Amino acid sequence: MKLSGYNIDILVTGFPGKSVCHGSLGWSTIVLIRHRDRLALIDVGAFGHRKLLLSALEERNLSPSDITDVLLTHSHYDHALNWVLFPKARTVIADIEMNWALEQPWGETPVPELYVRELNLLPSLVRAKDGEEVFPGITMHLAPGHTPGCVAFKLAGAEHDIIFTGDAAKNRAELVSRDTDMTYDPMVSANSIEMIWNLWTARGGNIVVPGHDVPMDLDPDGKPRYLARREAAISAWYGDTIDETTIINLVID
Repeated sequence: MKLSGYNIDILVTGFPGKSVCHGSLGWSTIVLIRHRDRLALIDVGAFGHRKLLLSALEERNLSPSDITDVLLTHSHYDHALNWVLFPKARTVIADIEMNWALEQPWGETPVPELYVRELNLLPSLVRAKDGEEVFPGITMHLAPGHTPGCVAFKLAGAEHDIIFTGDAAKNRAELVSRDTDMTYDPMVSANSIEMIWNLWTARGGNIVVPGHDVPMDLDPDGKPRYLARREAAISAWYGDTIDETTIINLVID
């Protein structure tokens, strides 16, 4: 996507699903934004994203050292763990979120305790406030519910805006229903989703990029409309040889 001086490239598209019996999938969205001499990532994924993320950067003739800014929607492992790939980048997280994450009991939540502790020591860490411009043209908006300091980022373009919702609104189902999975308070999450809708409908042509789904705009009737096709599959060894694999498609057309 291009937007008045910005190039927006979705490196990893999140998936709106949960594992039935093997714990969290943690397949979250990672976005690269280029603006003049700055390169920002919105969220950075977890261990399973590392090879994919590094390959995506290499395909674009980039290395981790080229990333100038990391913008974190919240502190959960599937969105924030790989900040360690970019230790020289200016790393932004909500001040409320950082304070909360540091207080979480070890071993009991999706917060990567040791990574959060080290992140707090990072000289280039920026603890941002609600409404603050955290990158040229990008403002941070508190959207609690999933976590106390979960945020959405709004990139304001000349023609339209792009809203990156993180896990404040993980997928289309949450946006449409105003109901959420994994929230400490459903009413708080509902209010945050309402705030996201207000950002979304403020200008015609605005786009939302959820934390675990493909980008969407609004059709003429005001209903969310996908701008890309979902892709997700698993390759499994159900046979007797390494070369014999079965592809399990996780997308319903």
